[in-house]
Amino acid sequence: MMITEIGIVAGEVWHVLDKKEEIFISEIADKLKESRELVFMSMGWLAREGHVVLKKENGDYKVSLR
Repeated sequence: MMITEIGIVAGEVWHVLDKKEEIFISEIADKLKESRELVFMSMGWLAREGHVVLKKENGDYKVSLR
Protein backbone atom coordinates (compact mmCIF):
# COMPACT_ATOMS: atom_id res chain seq x y z
CA MET A 1 0.00 0.00 0.00
CA MET A 2 1.16 3.52 -0.75
CA ILE A 3 0.59 4.78 2.81
CA THR A 4 2.94 2.10 4.11
CA GLU A 5 5.62 3.09 1.59
CA ILE A 6 5.25 6.77 2.54
CA GLY A 7 5.63 5.87 6.23
CA ILE A 8 8.73 3.76 5.58
CA VAL A 9 10.36 6.52 3.55
CA ALA A 10 9.42 9.06 6.26
CA GLY A 11 11.43 6.94 8.70
CA GLU A 12 14.37 6.82 6.29
CA VAL A 13 14.14 10.60 5.81
CA TRP A 14 14.16 11.03 9.61
CA HIS A 15 17.42 9.05 9.82
CA VAL A 16 19.02 11.21 7.10
CA LEU A 17 17.92 14.40 8.86
CA ASP A 18 19.19 13.11 12.20
CA LYS A 19 22.71 13.04 10.70
CA LYS A 20 22.51 16.41 8.88
CA GLU A 21 21.68 19.83 10.25
CA GLU A 22 19.95 20.93 7.04
CA ILE A 23 19.65 19.34 3.59
CA PHE A 24 17.82 19.89 0.31
CA ILE A 25 14.94 17.55 -0.47
CA SER A 26 16.55 16.73 -3.82
CA GLU A 27 19.66 15.54 -1.94
CA ILE A 28 17.51 13.32 0.28
CA ALA A 29 15.82 11.81 -2.78
CA ASP A 30 19.23 11.10 -4.36
CA LYS A 31 20.66 9.68 -1.13
CA LEU A 32 17.66 7.37 -0.62
CA LYS A 33 17.30 6.59 -4.34
CA GLU A 34 13.60 7.51 -4.12
CA SER A 35 11.50 9.79 -6.29
CA ARG A 36 11.11 13.42 -5.26
CA GLU A 37 7.35 12.86 -5.20
CA LEU A 38 7.62 10.06 -2.62
CA VAL A 39 10.07 12.11 -0.55
CA PHE A 40 7.68 15.10 -0.69
CA MET A 41 4.81 12.89 0.50
CA SER A 42 7.00 11.66 3.36
CA MET A 43 7.96 15.26 4.18
CA GLY A 44 4.25 16.09 4.35
CA TRP A 45 3.79 13.27 6.83
CA LEU A 46 6.66 14.52 8.99
CA ALA A 47 5.59 18.18 8.66
CA ARG A 48 2.01 17.36 9.64
CA GLU A 49 3.33 15.77 12.82
CA GLY A 50 5.46 18.86 13.48
CA HIS A 51 8.82 17.08 13.13
CA VAL A 52 10.43 19.11 10.32
CA VAL A 53 10.97 22.68 9.20
CA LEU A 54 10.91 23.41 5.45
CA LYS A 55 12.37 26.52 3.79
CA LYS A 56 12.15 27.28 0.06
CA GLU A 57 15.58 28.08 -1.38
CA ASN A 58 16.86 28.18 -4.98
CA GLY A 59 13.85 26.37 -6.45
CA ASP A 60 14.15 23.51 -3.95
CA TYR A 61 13.33 23.08 -0.28
CA LYS A 62 15.78 22.82 2.60
CA VAL A 63 14.59 20.72 5.47
CA SER A 64 15.73 20.15 9.03
CA LEU A 65 14.39 18.46 12.13
CA ARG A 66 12.45 20.71 14.48
